[in-house]
Amino acid sequence: MNETALTVHQTARPHGFPTAEHFAFVESALPEPPAGSALVENLYWSVDPYHREMMDDVPDGFALGAPLEGRAIGRITASRTPLLAEGEIVFHRRGWRTHAVVDPDEIRRLPRFDGVPLTAYLSILGGTGLTAYVGLTRIARLQEGEDLFVSAAAGGVGTATGRFARLLGAGRLVGSAGSAAKADHLTREVGYDAAFDYHAGPPAELLRKAAPDGIDVFVDNVGGLQLAAAIGELREFGRVVRVGTISQYNDPDASPPHFDYADIVEKSLRMEGFLVSNYRDVQDELYDFAIPHLQSGRLALDETVVDGFEHIVDAFLLMLRGGNTGKIIVRDRTEVSSVG
Repeated sequence: MNETALTVHQTARPHGFPTAEHFAFVESALPEPPAGSALVENLYWSVDPYHREMMDDVPDGFALGAPLEGRAIGRITASRTPLLAEGEIVFHRRGWRTHAVVDPDEIRRLPRFDGVPLTAYLSILGGTGLTAYVGLTRIARLQEGEDLFVSAAAGGVGTATGRFARLLGAGRLVGSAGSAAKADHLTREVGYDAAFDYHAGPPAELLRKAAPDGIDVFVDNVGGLQLAAAIGELREFGRVVRVGTISQYNDPDASPPHFDYADIVEKSLRMEGFLVSNYRDVQDELYDFAIPHLQSGRLALDETVVDGFEHIVDAFLLMLRGGNTGKIIVRDRTEVSSVG
């Protein structure tokens, strides 16, 4: 085990897109776990769109000059509590660092299933997959045969939403992405019926062409013009599931979307947002739903894996620029040749 620890600190508040200069790697001696806690050596890290929001001066956001937080999976290497055994693999939220001190109530033990790699617990079985599953089953209350439009469909939540929707019996699946190559990937690999590059023209026109008969559900990761377009294409009793607003994270001066508010009333539409942290009680249900499909091969993992903790900032910035397909995960180099 390494004798030093690395943590990532935020050094300044960005205006617009963050850069590597907004972060610093800080080296220190390995932390000593106090009585009742344990030391975890992290093996996998999640970088997520919501981290960009936390970089701003917002309640519960990242503090400057302090270790950042995020989802991670690691191995307990030293324990001073009988509740945490050395060698155990655990999930926790003290990411963006090579080592973390955790209490028993801060970790979740991960069930192990044949054929399911550890990375799945940060992607399709983690917060990403849970967001997609809750959005479809609790917020949209998707019915068999209903047609969906998903924005940012090539990202982690977008690919999970498409795959889950197909397994739940959805009708036509339409997605938007940031390039023609990603749109092609959605139809060839993920199961979307149609997809478009939102840069290729006005989103309203692109969506109308991809879904000429309208849609029943819009899973919105972006906001902005795509939200306005979707409201125009929703059928009677349509639903909008608000997951995120990527279009505004790095553009604080962006104008809010303009749409016909009469549509909300005249088509009896419903728009609802949610925080996945309020639905942790659905985690076991997600396992019951997804794991048999993972084991059968009917459900695939959509992941972009970056090797080396020293590249965690690069991975985060890559994700913000849309350089990933599926969930982006950082992997410790010691895990590169291991079997999940």
